[in-house]
Amino acid sequence: MFNFLRITWAIFYKDIRVWLRQPANVAATVIPPLAFLFIQALGAAAVGRSPVALVNLDSGPQGAKIVAAIRQADVFRLQETDAVHAQTLLKDLGVVAIVTIPADFSQRYLERLQTPIDVTVNNLNLDFTNDIRRAVPDAITQYYLAQGSASPIKITVREQDLRVHDIQLFQYTVLPTIALLLMISGIISGGLATALEWERYTVKEFLVSPASSAAIIAGKVLAGFVISFVLGTLVLGLVDIIGWVQPVGIYWLNTLLIVALISLFGSGLGVAIGALLKKVITTIAISINAALYLFFLSGGIGVLAFEPNWLQAIAAFIPLTYGIHAMQMALFYSSADLLGRDILVLGLSALATLLLGTFAVRRGLAG
Repeated sequence: MFNFLRITWAIFYKDIRVWLRQPANVAATVIPPLAFLFIQALGAAAVGRSPVALVNLDSGPQGAKIVAAIRQADVFRLQETDAVHAQTLLKDLGVVAIVTIPADFSQRYLERLQTPIDVTVNNLNLDFTNDIRRAVPDAITQYYLAQGSASPIKITVREQDLRVHDIQLFQYTVLPTIALLLMISGIISGGLATALEWERYTVKEFLVSPASSAAIIAGKVLAGFVISFVLGTLVLGLVDIIGWVQPVGIYWLNTLLIVALISLFGSGLGVAIGALLKKVITTIAISINAALYLFFLSGGIGVLAFEPNWLQAIAAFIPLTYGIHAMQMALFYSSADLLGRDILVLGLSALATLLLGTFAVRRGLAG
């Protein structure tokens, strides 16, 4: 046992030093998730609150009240301006719609007459158009609700939230991106450490040494696991400081356990890929593509429940799906919902990749 631990430590220490001396490894690990995070940030900004020009032609009190209601509804990125400038903004795609309060709005309100609010929409696509179609009636509802007993329309809105916190769309995409980082880090670090042994012919030293294949595999998987786990923990700490996640007490421990299982899963898979391919360039290409496919098929680019049925069916067989779910429950909602299921699936998946890595390394050494 002492000899096994000594050899495992030696291989682990050597692989860590090699990884740190190769900036390309760090770049290949960090750049893809950062690129996705940037793209998702742009996408979240594009599909968030739509830019709208608000033109109030009414000088009465009711015009001011409905403007205040639209402003407080917080469903638009408002630009309050005049009619001429609003048309210019619409033409130049500075806004997607113009909401106009008519000049006789207050008077018609007092006379209990129908009072249309003019909405001009640049229906470039259905996403923008539906946002406006839903948001304008919502703002009008809030206006009549604020009138209380004086309102000609009696409205009662009773909202019951299932979650304690409201999570922004961009926040929601952060954790899948961290899972992608963990996968890429584990697969690349484990894969490269293994492939380098064959590419540099240092694998021959293992063949003539007393090192067992189990110790070789343990050392390489451990190195990939530690690199991935430390990197993931640092990133989680950073997003916590920024305020993108809201962990409470023990849920940090739940998250770290999930991070560890994803890191172990990725490292074992990386060792298997490296032992099978035995070429650094090929290993990098396959590793990144494998991580990206796992990311996409686990619903990493959106809310899985809203994805097509065929993708949900595939995602049920992707271990990363359960890791993302567990992290979201813990860090966003302070919940352990289905945590046992998620840990079981990730644990069995990590064990499967370790067995696959063991088989691949032993097969490579035998060959």
